Amino acid sequence: MPILLNKTIAFPNPALADAEGLVAIGGDLGTERLLAAYRQGIFPWTANPITWWSPDPRAIFEIDSFTPPKRLQATLRHHPFKLTFDRDFSAVIHACAEPAPGRESTWISPRFIDAYMELHRQGHAHSVEVWQGGRLVGGIYGVVIAGFFAGESMFHQVTDASKIALCHLMDHLRARKFELFDTQVLSPLTARLGAIEIRRRDYLERLASALRKPARF
Repeated sequence: MPILLNKTIAFPNPALADAEGLVAIGGDLGTERLLAAYRQGIFPWTANPITWWSPDPRAIFEIDSFTPPKRLQATLRHHPFKLTFDRDFSAVIHACAEPAPGRESTWISPRFIDAYMELHRQGHAHSVEVWQGGRLVGGIYGVVIAGFFAGESMFHQVTDASKIALCHLMDHLRARKFELFDTQVLSPLTARLGAIEIRRRDYLERLASALRKPARF
């Protein structure tokens, strides 16, 4: 059974998660609690009520061996985009919160936006922006702690813009010796881009190592 959280900033062992990966319910989305969750391999997924998850298996990208799909490699060589980091975090998260075609709602509620905007203000959340003709057309954002990056969401308004953002983010993280890129749950898109699943216990071991890494975004 998932644990009901109170005002104390503490989480149960992720191994106590139910079969779907639900660890706990309740608490808040304050910066201290969010960072404590990520450090234990736990992340929030809904805001009403707040639910905390640690699925098994866990989806990750291997930073050092990441290779863009062949079709995307040609786009990377000739793309017409401008790439920036942390130029407009607010625009990226709000664009990610827009429902995708065929989907009427999104998990990125106003409460999530407020929480991650505060993480960004405190230097714990970062974004990659993709621009075309001065217009934001794609991006990705996530949480950084030491050598760990937790990818939260990405969006595109023109073909391949979000994939371009991901590829440049990978180059950025690799150059700065990051150890772990968490993408939480495998999706058809992330699988096509090379994400894999590993056991939760292996993920937690790698997370502990990444948190000891003195990397800077």
